Amino acid sequence: MNQDTIAAIATPPGTGGIGIIRMSGKEAEKILNRIFRPYSGTMPLENRKLTYGHIVDGNTILDECMAVIMRAPGSYTREDVAELQTHGGIRVMNVVLETCLKYGARLADPGEFTKRAFLNGRIDLSRAEAVMEMISARGEQEYRDAVRQMEGGTADFIRTASDELYGLQAGLAACIDYPEEISDEEGTKALIPGLEKLISSLEEAMDERSSRLIHDGIQVTLYGTPNAGKSSLLNALLGQDKAIVTDIPGTTRDTVEGEIMIDGIRVHFTDTAGLRETEDPIEKIGVERSEQAVRNADMTLLVLDGSRKLTDEEKERIRNITDRCTVLINKSDIEQVTEEKDIRAVNPEAVCLTVSALDSATLKPLKERLKEQTRISDRMAISQPRHIDAVRRAVLSLKYALATLGSLTPDMASTDLQAAQAALAEVTGDQADEKLLDRIFSNFCVGK
Repeated sequence: MNQDTIAAIATPPGTGGIGIIRMSGKEAEKILNRIFRPYSGTMPLENRKLTYGHIVDGNTILDECMAVIMRAPGSYTREDVAELQTHGGIRVMNVVLETCLKYGARLADPGEFTKRAFLNGRIDLSRAEAVMEMISARGEQEYRDAVRQMEGGTADFIRTASDELYGLQAGLAACIDYPEEISDEEGTKALIPGLEKLISSLEEAMDERSSRLIHDGIQVTLYGTPNAGKSSLLNALLGQDKAIVTDIPGTTRDTVEGEIMIDGIRVHFTDTAGLRETEDPIEKIGVERSEQAVRNADMTLLVLDGSRKLTDEEKERIRNITDRCTVLINKSDIEQVTEEKDIRAVNPEAVCLTVSALDSATLKPLKERLKEQTRISDRMAISQPRHIDAVRRAVLSLKYALATLGSLTPDMASTDLQAAQAALAEVTGDQADEKLLDRIFSNFCVGK
């Protein structure tokens, strides 16, 4: 694969001011010399200097553009890389790409430029994955996590842990190879504290909840009886009229979704159909979906109409709420019949707030409550789901080794330590098979 010269459009599809076509491989400069004519000066181009000229196919001018050659190893892929900055029209970029292919390049696979950067030793696998995370980041925390990973935060942590593990393996090997000088009891006694410390360090670095918040955000579901004001609250939280609002109970027949950002974390809201007994087949489906949304939510908001008394059904829901539920007494802009003391009389442990969709000031405590739910660990070193899976397997192997050492059989712990080392190596790509690489890079966009 690395013998080919690859080419792809590196900018998003659509119409824009500038489009970039990128080539990488041993024929990149040769192809560039055939299709680019500088406005002044001669070929070849000066290394890493952007030059104005025209893209040509023989004597036919295709577009005016800027071109640059970045000769190996001083490029993203550590191969010769040529880039052409053309006008950003769909047709002109395709014509230029087709010309690159005509003169010897082939179309790049998804993520192939970054895959070559990894295979050529410019970046490790965790940094390669950070490239795609940076491109696809939709929230501030996801973006910050990508920057931290690109700067080597994950790789540095894993390699430090790996070095510690190599030290433990060396100690174990000495215990096994020199039984006359180091007894099993002495050897295991010396190794166990280091093993326990490494396990603790790896477990502390993993925070699956924070990882999920960074990459998926938090799912919040509003539910309650019809006409409690759920849709109005959703619209107020989103700052837009997302859900239809009327005085007619049961207006919302299906789930309605919206999203805001809180502290760089995406908060996904789902407004649900009012929960009540009904014979209407369409409304019944809506109620079933509402109940499903409540079960799947990270946080739920039980919305009550503060202008009327609690029903027996609502009291039952309040008794059964979990710690991930917040009770909202809505419609505080009109006379209140139900107050927070009434909620706590039913369930003293309930978290309760009084709000009004018409008064933004009353929503501030709710937003602070949401902010608490989006807080992530500041000590998290492992955030990617794939990395967490690998480190979890490493920890499991280390715990097996610890149990084996505790039974004074150090030779049997060697296999478990090797398995842990292999799992850590998957994170950085120091040990990775072709199937794993294909799975990772297939998620990349073409041109990166």
